[in-house]
Amino acid sequence: MDFRDSKVLVTGGSRGIGESIAAHFASAGARVAVAGRDLDRAEQACARMDGDARPFSLDVGSPESVENSFGAIVDDLEGLDVLVNNAGITRDKLVMALRDEDWEDVIATNLRGTFLCSRAALRPMLRQRSGRIINITSVVGLTGNPGQGNYAASKAGIIGFTKSLAQEVASRSITVNAIAPGMIVTEMTGVLDDEQKAAIKRKIPMGRMGDTAEVAQVALFLASPAATYITGEVIRVDGGLAC
Repeated sequence: MDFRDSKVLVTGGSRGIGESIAAHFASAGARVAVAGRDLDRAEQACARMDGDARPFSLDVGSPESVENSFGAIVDDLEGLDVLVNNAGITRDKLVMALRDEDWEDVIATNLRGTFLCSRAALRPMLRQRSGRIINITSVVGLTGNPGQGNYAASKAGIIGFTKSLAQEVASRSITVNAIAPGMIVTEMTGVLDDEQKAAIKRKIPMGRMGDTAEVAQVALFLASPAATYITGEVIRVDGGLAC
């Protein structure tokens, strides 16, 4: 896919799925802002990418950070065509053991961050009457998962937000879609031992965990001219896990 002249912002773009998405856009010719809380890590991620990738510090859960940083990012990119809301965290515990801050931190980053960045991105997109917003949710937002009540709530909220926003901005040729990854090989899944990984694979009809590139390719599709009439959709990339 050819994304020359496209301006793309990927939150949580310094590792895992976010880094892969940013790298794929950059290699396809886009001008990419790689945003994360840790600027050094964002700089290291950009150094691994081929193409025009630029690091930025951004705490998506902080209204002040989004307000202060978003305009500068858009100015540096000279516009904004695609926003990928990927930033997310986990604080896994059974509900009875969840502290207030475990709930609030996950909701603030995953759900409020998606809202804050989408609202900020709509300013340039509405002016130009075009744009793509791609929200990274999770199959856990569709199925739930013991020990992830806070994470599941945040990801289910993203799905509802995606569908609502898609209806609000469709008349301006702005599409809003979500990708729901299943078990993808990242740093988060790297902490699992062999027995845990084997148990997970037995639940996946395709018999394997996914690769970050398989999520990135769907993001590029949703941002491409091939997806102009797709909005409010949730695409699972899970090997059949949530069928």
